[in-house]
Amino acid sequence: MLFQYEAELDAFLEFLIWRFSIWVDKPTPGIALMNLRYRDERAVESRGKVRTGLEGPGLTVAQKLWYCIATVGGQYIWARLQSFSAFRRWGDTEQRPLARRLWILIQRIEGIYRAASFGNLLIFLCTGRYRNLIERVLQARLVYGSPNMNRAVSFEYMNRQLVWNEFSEMLLLLLPLLNSSSVRNLLRPFSKDKSSSSAEDSTACPICQATPIIPFVALPCQHRYCYYCLRTRCAAATSFRCLRCSEPVIAMQRHGGVSTE
Repeated sequence: MLFQYEAELDAFLEFLIWRFSIWVDKPTPGIALMNLRYRDERAVESRGKVRTGLEGPGLTVAQKLWYCIATVGGQYIWARLQSFSAFRRWGDTEQRPLARRLWILIQRIEGIYRAASFGNLLIFLCTGRYRNLIERVLQARLVYGSPNMNRAVSFEYMNRQLVWNEFSEMLLLLLPLLNSSSVRNLLRPFSKDKSSSSAEDSTACPICQATPIIPFVALPCQHRYCYYCLRTRCAAATSFRCLRCSEPVIAMQRHGGVSTE
């Protein structure tokens, strides 16, 4: 039930953070740790040069409301639109051209937004202003809140956090590149349970270890698989090898039927 209403819960939490921080002219907990606050850059530019972060008014009511609409409402609507289009399979249908066009439009909008966010990131690294597109459009700049700040977070904790962050990003980059079947075949000689693997039921699918409901055999080795398991593995890897004999699979055939390339 929580997974079903995940988008609503995220939007509600984002609204609470906005209500008790930005709406009442207070920084969020993360921004407060960095001694930052939001400033209306339009008012500063109209007044002339000021000291960065020590002068200038906060956000106006309109800026606060638009910030809530963009961060809370915009993210919620986009998340629901993506989940609805994926559930309805707009991208897979060919009989309904309108749904297909909407799916292509959604993908293009997402691509344009990602490209604009990347461009804004490059500009932010050069100028240090407006870390995301919402802040740039609203001209809400993060500046220092006070001239002096007592750091409450130790450097040891920050170093540990940086190490784990880099380690998790490395895993997220490498894990999708690994072929699970190849890794399993590589580690199979070192498995302790060799007796059970040798006495494995030859009628079970070697991928899901269940009796195939729609049995297909791999060619030319003639080992039996589930249709879905064998089809997805062959589609994912053109050089898929049989998990029982490690022989390259060049085609698949229904058990007692005609072969399929």
